[in-house]
Amino acid sequence: MVKKIIAFLILATIVSCSSSKPAIATTRKAAAVQKPRVAATKKQTPVKPTVKSYPSTNVTTEVIQSTSKTVVTSDLINNYVLQFKDIAMGNMTKYGIPASIILAQGILESGAGRGDLAIEANNHFGIKCHNDWLGESVRHDDDSAQECFRKYPLAAESYRDHALFLVGKKRYATLFTYEKDDYKSWAKGLRAAGYATDPNYPDKLISYIERYNLHQYDCQVTGRNYKPFEKSSTVKNSSTPAKSSSNANSNDPNLYEVQQGDTLYSISKKFNVLVDDLKRKNNLSDNAISIGQRLKVK
Repeated sequence: MVKKIIAFLILATIVSCSSSKPAIATTRKAAAVQKPRVAATKKQTPVKPTVKSYPSTNVTTEVIQSTSKTVVTSDLINNYVLQFKDIAMGNMTKYGIPASIILAQGILESGAGRGDLAIEANNHFGIKCHNDWLGESVRHDDDSAQECFRKYPLAAESYRDHALFLVGKKRYATLFTYEKDDYKSWAKGLRAAGYATDPNYPDKLISYIERYNLHQYDCQVTGRNYKPFEKSSTVKNSSTPAKSSSNANSNDPNLYEVQQGDTLYSISKKFNVLVDDLKRKNNLSDNAISIGQRLKVK
């Protein structure tokens, strides 16, 4: 009897052990391990791109239209002048071209060094290949699609080639009959000789020369005393300066002669017209105006 009881207990123990299988626990453990992996995948989100914000400034901006449209600030133009003034004065000494004209053309033609040709080809004067060019070149849309423009290894080479270009072309010979520092005659002469087709090209050059005091570099070469344009053109001892300036074009009430301190905006307010209308009436591609320039206001 005792043996039967012992045998029964052993059999019950074996059945109990075989019924508690560890496979279920293992399966649950495996499932528990997999869950965080799925959750980790769902939590992965794309990184948002960083958006740079530029603080607003009070620096004057303008659009320069040459072989490409470039937006520049007065600070950029001043820095451009400081970078190339020594080269311009050196070329004036060697070739007889006013440093002020060289710098003004560089500003206008290259967008103060920010234009496409200046960046891609170190071409600061918009000089095209022509038949005598043996150097490298780039293609750029201008008067026609994909025109050939000269490419230089350095910007200084562009300045040198600009001087050689003017010296070597017969159509520019008249320019060298002017005084070295007569920037107004040079500005008008360049347009007359066909350097640019823009009828306002001389006014734009003169405007840059007078606004940024570029004539001082002519005087450094010639040894003459330089007087800032703003000081030399100030009306003194006049009891009615505003009246005298407005009467400068009394013969034609539709015209207004630009005075010191004038901007397109101030002129538009004076004559109750829109700035865009002034630009359209006078074929202006930007906001640059020069003292003495006559504008249609009606």
